[in-house]
Amino acid sequence: MSRLAVVQTRAKTGLEAPTVSVEVHLSAGLPALNMVGLPEAAVRESKDRVRSAILNSGFEFPVSRMTVNLAPADLPKEGGRFDLPIALGILAASGQLSPESLTGYEFLGELALSGALRPITGSLPASIACSEASHTLILPDKNAEAAALCPGAKVLGATDLLRVCSHLTGNEKLSEASCSRDETPAVYPDLLDVKGQQQAKRGLMTAAAGGHHLIFFGPPGTGKTMLASRLPGILPEMDDHEALEVAAIHTLSSYSHSPSWKQRPFRNPHHTASAVALVGGGSQPRPGEISYAHNGVLFLDELPEFQKVALEVLREPLETGEVVISRSKGQASFPAGFQLIAAMNPCPCGYLGDPQKACQCSAEQIRRYKRKLSGPLLDRIDLQIEVASQKTEQLFKSQPEDDRFSSKNIRHQVIRARSLQQQRQGKPNARLSAREMDEFCPLDKQKQAFMTRLCDKLGYSARAVHRILRVARTLADLDEEKSILQKHLAEAVHYRKLDREPG
Repeated sequence: MSRLAVVQTRAKTGLEAPTVSVEVHLSAGLPALNMVGLPEAAVRESKDRVRSAILNSGFEFPVSRMTVNLAPADLPKEGGRFDLPIALGILAASGQLSPESLTGYEFLGELALSGALRPITGSLPASIACSEASHTLILPDKNAEAAALCPGAKVLGATDLLRVCSHLTGNEKLSEASCSRDETPAVYPDLLDVKGQQQAKRGLMTAAAGGHHLIFFGPPGTGKTMLASRLPGILPEMDDHEALEVAAIHTLSSYSHSPSWKQRPFRNPHHTASAVALVGGGSQPRPGEISYAHNGVLFLDELPEFQKVALEVLREPLETGEVVISRSKGQASFPAGFQLIAAMNPCPCGYLGDPQKACQCSAEQIRRYKRKLSGPLLDRIDLQIEVASQKTEQLFKSQPEDDRFSSKNIRHQVIRARSLQQQRQGKPNARLSAREMDEFCPLDKQKQAFMTRLCDKLGYSARAVHRILRVARTLADLDEEKSILQKHLAEAVHYRKLDREPG
């Protein structure tokens, strides 16, 4: 007599967790376990783990012909996350568990040979999907805290297969996991640590206020890296939705969530990082640095030293805020709404234009160095700010605690400007579309003529002009002006110095 059981679980495809039905069918015939439904090698191997886990948990492994189908069949399945639902399906199909007891639940977890549950990745996206489906999620206890971050989700953590079965039979109920969020305010380095460089600080404040991409260029040791590392400290705190997105991405490669709730990510990959490391990829697509920097900052130091192909693949994510990785078996989409901050020297030796030290590079070396950054990539960077060397006496000059360029005061101005943008258009200025700019960045005829003369003279592209207008809108917001003034346009044009550099 044939028997059938169906158990619900979740796969992992990018940041999505599509539902998977584990169908287990027992029928007459020679003892065998066949697995279908596009399983990867780790999933096919689960039959040996499941058999040992069932026996070591005190249950009987059916001596019959078993077929395990992971539906839908065209969705790739990978990892050991399907061990627990497969084991429960076998127990239900063989009559050792009631099939009705599985209703309303979804299961995830890798099984050890002893029957213990081992943690899996991608627990939070699965928890979010289960919450939307009004299902209870049962998974390893080491994943429970991260999965419980989803508001309204009902998550139960278990240590082994026997505890899960005891809960389903009503003998010993599993306790519901509680949401544990570290609300401790993050401590960031202060901009007061950077002596002088008022123009660079002004540019950093503008970038934070409008969500603009920024590049610092100048001789070594002028404070470019120090300035960039202080950007998270002047950005507004993430809201719950943004924090949940960041935590969900983190769980794709970790068993737990990011330790600091609402702390904006700051990713600083080395310049030897490959294109796949930056944007993600692999045979089974994984997120890259730009996705781990989502809702935060991606800092690329020594920008021209990165591989050219690695820099060029940043173009589309800089525009769209997401990256789509396509493979023969399908595609995965990851969010990539990061803010790019980059730093570079003006030449290979670093001292071009430095009044204190002579440049040792030839004209050809300088041209080759600058050509490592393509025009289309620079077009997408709103602010291009020079960080010049300073006199030594400036380093010993004390600054009062209430300096207008302290992180505390700048953050207050940034939050005020972001609030104006949220009320006006519901998004930062850097994300305004061309059509929205006509509405929120209008110019009168005098300012249009000013911009036309200036941009035509400098040879700016249409994209560069749009980015100038977005920056000018941010400068107006910082001054709490309803309209963009000519001084805002002039300052925004001034912040595109690399576009005017020869070579």
